[in-house]
Amino acid sequence: MHFDRKQHSNEELIRFYRAILWPRMIEEKMLVLLRQGKISKWFSGIGQEAISVGATLALDADEWIMPLHRNLGVFTTRDMPLSKLFMQWQGLPSGYSNGRERSFHFGTRAHHICGMISHLGPQLAIADGVALAHKLRKENKVSLAFTGDGGTSEGDFHEALNVAAVWDLPVIFIIENNGYGLSTPVNEQYRCASLVDKAKGYGMEGVQIDGNNLLTVYDTIKGVRDYCMREQKPYLIECMTFRMRGHEEASGTKYVPSHLFEEWEQKDPVKNFQRWLIDTGVLTEMKVAEIRQACKDQIESELAIGFQAGGVFAEESVELEDVYAKTQFEKFGEFGSLESVGSSELRMIDAIKQGLEQSMEKHSNLVLMGQDIAEYGGAFKITEGFVEKFGKERVRNTPLCESAIVGTALGLSLEGYKSMMEMQFADFVTVGFNQIINNLAKIHYRWGQNADVVIRMPTGGGVGAGPFHSQSNEAWFVHTPGLKVVYPSTPADAKGLLIAAINDPNPVLFFEHKALYRSISGPVPSEYYSIEIGKARLVQEGSDVSIITYGSGVHWAMDYAQAHPELSIDILDLRSLLPLDYDAIRASVQRTGRVLILHEDTLIGGIGGEISAWIGQHCFSYLDAPVMRCASLDTPVPFSIELEQQFLAKSRLGSTLQELLAF
Repeated sequence: MHFDRKQHSNEELIRFYRAILWPRMIEEKMLVLLRQGKISKWFSGIGQEAISVGATLALDADEWIMPLHRNLGVFTTRDMPLSKLFMQWQGLPSGYSNGRERSFHFGTRAHHICGMISHLGPQLAIADGVALAHKLRKENKVSLAFTGDGGTSEGDFHEALNVAAVWDLPVIFIIENNGYGLSTPVNEQYRCASLVDKAKGYGMEGVQIDGNNLLTVYDTIKGVRDYCMREQKPYLIECMTFRMRGHEEASGTKYVPSHLFEEWEQKDPVKNFQRWLIDTGVLTEMKVAEIRQACKDQIESELAIGFQAGGVFAEESVELEDVYAKTQFEKFGEFGSLESVGSSELRMIDAIKQGLEQSMEKHSNLVLMGQDIAEYGGAFKITEGFVEKFGKERVRNTPLCESAIVGTALGLSLEGYKSMMEMQFADFVTVGFNQIINNLAKIHYRWGQNADVVIRMPTGGGVGAGPFHSQSNEAWFVHTPGLKVVYPSTPADAKGLLIAAINDPNPVLFFEHKALYRSISGPVPSEYYSIEIGKARLVQEGSDVSIITYGSGVHWAMDYAQAHPELSIDILDLRSLLPLDYDAIRASVQRTGRVLILHEDTLIGGIGGEISAWIGQHCFSYLDAPVMRCASLDTPVPFSIELEQQFLAKSRLGSTLQELLAF
């Protein structure tokens, strides 16, 4: 192995040696502790240390790194105390994630490390978002994300690299090609000659290097970093290496030919660098022994601190409180006093546009992203004219990369930005599902990171758009702790709740019914105002029966009530589905004793089932009849107008109400 010293001083080379030796010796100790049952799981990076250490040394300490589970060297080179790392690996609350994360899945803002999730690939788009933040602020900084050879098969890899290339983002993507994805060899993973060849397809530069040569890794990434900042472009680096142990210790290595271990043992990054330092006179055998002994002593000392740490004390209230970032609702405006503040008659689509525009004026760090939202104004023209007012840096057309854009939005949040992503149709959210469910929703609970992201979701049927542009899929997300789900039914609510969603530091899915965009109007305060998320609206008070609903269901209920003045109908507009306003639900049940839950979503698995169960458990004594649900048919949304009308819950509202009132 050839090491090119270049201009590195002896002191620097010794510092590099300590940096690469430290994770190796920690790992060797961890494997002993694993066999002793003192840690539960370990993903070994032995043989790959040069990549993690070299990359981290090449970056400034305040530049974000998105590591994987073999990148111990990233954590140690960022000078994270071993004692606290050991607490993390034991699942202790004194670690970095309060016992909520395993192994290397955690992150820490203080060290500019963003923790991975098990679905390899989503961290790449987060690096895009961080790099975009640097670009917007005109900072000379990069972000860096790791992936493995197996991870390059993920759609997230393609999406992240494509977005980085299209937007000219200063981000470094590193592929650790260690020959295997768990047990699948690279010849079963891809057909290109080299993974770095993929760079050409994205119009970016790339290079393949010896990932076991610390100086090659360091010098290459140092140079690439300069290139990314100077040219404001991304770069792909393929680091060739080998995994000397199993995917994790329990998996073993039986599937790996023995000659590969013999071959790569000769390329050991620590031993070869040590040998070269001795051969060139930078170190002596005695100095090496001294350094190793100091590392050993420090490991034992740090572990002693870690072993003394207290165990987990499970406290339900703490766990529940930490799912969301704490937010204090800040009321803006005097919503409800329309005459005093001034208002205008607006369609829902115009109210949303006004709320978004005023939010852009309020928050200079708010970035809008979505397909066709710039000059075209989006599929529904909500952002028409925004480019002229706010510029293309803040109003950004995106490639067809839903997953990457959600990840980018999260990356912006790491750097203190707010972002709004327009999901062109709520139906398309499935291709960004993983990022929303496993990254956005969980990142605060995992390690206290905000995900200051709003995803606008044009939803619903009744417009003859067929099964892929008409779904009501809000219930998918109500089941996910960490998200907030909002669904307004009036123009005034749409504006006030959208402003509140943008002000909220938590991820909010904001559903907007397409059929209501231009079909309903109402008075909307002209000023900037907010409506608290999690508070229902009593549409009208009644005594015969309660209809608990949201979205289009509110208008169906109002139409029915108007057509049947003989009935005293209590109509409750939930407005927010996560969190739910249980106090308002209880009050409505108390007023009538008969409850119908109405929603456009299909019946099975819809939110109506959850609300029904809660009423049955907490309000049973108030009921004079069973709680009933009225929902759309359990079929995909049909295209034909006649079939769609039959599909929608509205067609069964009258008969279901009569059945309920008959009790």
